[in-house]
Amino acid sequence: MSDRTMPPWEPPLAADEQTHLLAMLERLRATFRWKADGLDEHGLRTTIGPSTLTIGGLLKHLAGVEATKFTWFAFGADPGEPWRSVDWEAEPDWDFTSAADNLPEELYELYDRSVEQSRRALLRAIGEGGLDQAVQLADDEGDHASLRRLVCDVIEEYGRHTGHCDLLREAVDGRVGEDPPWEWNPPWFRDAR
Repeated sequence: MSDRTMPPWEPPLAADEQTHLLAMLERLRATFRWKADGLDEHGLRTTIGPSTLTIGGLLKHLAGVEATKFTWFAFGADPGEPWRSVDWEAEPDWDFTSAADNLPEELYELYDRSVEQSRRALLRAIGEGGLDQAVQLADDEGDHASLRRLVCDVIEEYGRHTGHCDLLREAVDGRVGEDPPWEWNPPWFRDAR
């Protein structure tokens, strides 16, 4: 970028693996949040064709991914409400379907709070044991995933759902683009400008 500094969510051009993984996660968080930003109830509940997927459902789902991945799945820690009380076996799509019961400000606040708590939990875990540490999540043979694997899983989750959000947002109001515009920053960076 010419004479301006990079936006805070832009990954560095060159760095070590951990820095790149965390920066890519931040970039995806920011891009998703921009795609979902500023919608009313109608915008958050808009569907395309036969799909029931909504931006509101994606906000709540990714809030759940953020709230549970680096707590519950990583270390068996309590992810807090509303995630703790959901009967996931009875309602495996609860996060997607229950979003219609939330007001826009509730969904944005839930997502933003989950991202901030997830970021703190992940950085604390990296500080205590690095990306190579084994986490609670294991396969049927008892082989445990590494924290690195969970970070990659969250990056993959954002990649998939940011693409979904691209299509939904374009249907709502025509917003398109790969990255947020220079002037925009997610709520967690707005105070840093």
